[in-house]
Amino acid sequence: MTDVPSDVRQGEYAARGDYHRELDRDWDYLPTYLAKRAFVRRYLDPLPPATTVLDAGCGEGLIVEEYQGRLAIEGIDPNYTTPLVRQGSLMALPYADGAFDRVLCLDVLEHLSYEDQPRALAEIHRVLAPGGEALISVPNLAHLQSRVQFLVLGRLIRTASEIKHPGDRPAYEYMRLFERAGLRLVSRSGIFPTIPVVTALIRRHPASLTWLHKALTALLPVPGWCFLNLFVLKRP
Repeated sequence: MTDVPSDVRQGEYAARGDYHRELDRDWDYLPTYLAKRAFVRRYLDPLPPATTVLDAGCGEGLIVEEYQGRLAIEGIDPNYTTPLVRQGSLMALPYADGAFDRVLCLDVLEHLSYEDQPRALAEIHRVLAPGGEALISVPNLAHLQSRVQFLVLGRLIRTASEIKHPGDRPAYEYMRLFERAGLRLVSRSGIFPTIPVVTALIRRHPASLTWLHKALTALLPVPGWCFLNLFVLKRP
């Protein structure tokens, strides 16, 4: 596919380009990203074509591109624009109350400050139609290997640098934020239980050991042990 013309590339996209469009086989997050993408497809594929969907913090807008014509989908991101992606802030989404049946917010909240996370969730709640659902994915600061390190060294393993993930939290803290925002938990799933030693091996050889990453998730799908958590939430 040819490059999509864009008006704005800021933040990581200015430094790394369209890194979700052309995946680096040495990217340590690669197997988790591929598993997340498969999960999102399983979530979206059964929806009727008239379903209105917002991908909030959509980056390059790959999901928007994939489901154009199949769903009434659009994307918004503060750091990236294309003909299919609108520039805008999750703190003040430029949409009417109850405008969407579904909202996606995938690996976004951890990039926000602790103070901004509740504001973003309030906006997601606002633009969801009553009875609508949000699919939110976040890295879990208290995944299994992180818990083991805490027992040994007294500190958790950050999911990325503080600059990149200033809002890093354990998954259970996100669940409290969802509840305070008026979003009711429908389901919680996990990707990649971080077994010590094995995790380091997979991150060192992400492409060739994607099969092992997939097998671990199938065998030990305990969300609290997993690096990535995915929540389906409903606006009552």
